[in-house]
Amino acid sequence: MRILVTGATGSVGRLVVDELLGNGADIRALTVNPARAALPPGVEVVKGSFKRLDIVAEALRGVDKLYLAPHPETVFEVCRTAARAGVRHIVDMAGAKGDHWQVIEDGVEASGVPFTHLEPGEFMGNAVDWAPQIRAGDEVRDAFGDVANAPIALEDIAAVAARVLLSDGHEGRSYELTGPESLTRRQKLAAIGEALGRDLTYVELTGEAARAHFAERMGEYGDWYLDGLAQLASHPQAAVPTVAELTGRPGMRYVEWARRHADLFG
Repeated sequence: MRILVTGATGSVGRLVVDELLGNGADIRALTVNPARAALPPGVEVVKGSFKRLDIVAEALRGVDKLYLAPHPETVFEVCRTAARAGVRHIVDMAGAKGDHWQVIEDGVEASGVPFTHLEPGEFMGNAVDWAPQIRAGDEVRDAFGDVANAPIALEDIAAVAARVLLSDGHEGRSYELTGPESLTRRQKLAAIGEALGRDLTYVELTGEAARAHFAERMGEYGDWYLDGLAQLASHPQAAVPTVAELTGRPGMRYVEWARRHADLFG
């Protein structure tokens, strides 16, 4: 069985390659930058992107299963190409149903190929947004400190993707993926401080101060991000056990993620 991993330079796709390789899979990887991807020996590398359907078609030749990185602009064309190539199973990474990434699931299902949707929430790695403030001092200015969700480590998404690709019985399923605990933004910052051996303080911003702060950091997306946090305040995200159920091990806790990636914060 041959598996094509797309987006193999990306943060999740590269980890999916490692997980599959550790399980002895026959892997072909599609990547725009083979040098940056630094793929291990034993991985067949195809240089290309979703924008070149001729290269995608060649990469899909003889492939049984496909890990599909999210690329909304080309998802329908890529999945039709996979169907024509005889791919038997597409495992895609999308997001919560009905959000920005819904088009990924729509494109996959329209192809007629048996599918499994992976629907992770916020990535633990999004905390790198705080890194400049943490490097500069012990205070982090942010909003909605008491909003809670259950962020997931990219390593756990990759582990689930590999398990689904290498085992049967997942066709037609959608898997919501979270970390093992729901934490407020204050608690996340405290976990990073614990990993760094520092006492970090969350400085709550509200109103126009919050909007100005996020506009400076995120430009036109600042208001959109704040509105999302306001919605989360009314509907906090609980942790679900999907990662543990599918991989047979607990998902990575936030403080463990912060210890592993302490270098991100200086």
